[in-house]
Amino acid sequence: MSNFLVLSAMGPDRAGLVDGLSQFILQQDGNITESRMAVLGGEFALIMLIDGSEDSIQKIEAGIDECQQSLGLTILSKRTSARQLIDKMLPYNIEVVSMDHPGIVREVADFFAQRKINIEQMETSSYAAPHTGTTMFAMRMTIGIPAEQAVGKLKQAFYRFCDELNLDADMEAEK
Repeated sequence: MSNFLVLSAMGPDRAGLVDGLSQFILQQDGNITESRMAVLGGEFALIMLIDGSEDSIQKIEAGIDECQQSLGLTILSKRTSARQLIDKMLPYNIEVVSMDHPGIVREVADFFAQRKINIEQMETSSYAAPHTGTTMFAMRMTIGIPAEQAVGKLKQAFYRFCDELNLDADMEAEK
């Protein structure tokens, strides 16, 4: 039976960090099943799901302090279980673009939370608009819509919500 560990790592960005972490996991006979990594400002940030035998997970947990020292990272870990898939969820991709201003993530997250819709994945970024240099905000997310919800009505409500906030948005079924 597999055991699962969520590991998050953060520290100053430099080449070789993913290699060092993945080598550490492999040396303990762990398997990286999911991961997300980004450089935010000058900081490296990574979160991963590791599976393995009880022995391999214990070795990883025991070696975290040494791994932190050798790679110059702050590493946190937490035991978890396999994800329980929820039946009859419809995956939809959301894209939002707008002139950047505080509160966009909270407003969009609140829209879905009020409707009991889970955000499965989310990525945000900012960039300078071509020609004007205006700071723009972009958000991409995947949500899980309960099958009993009327998707057409949800889309209408979401587009109306985005129009009120001057957000350019798209909502499409995941393919």
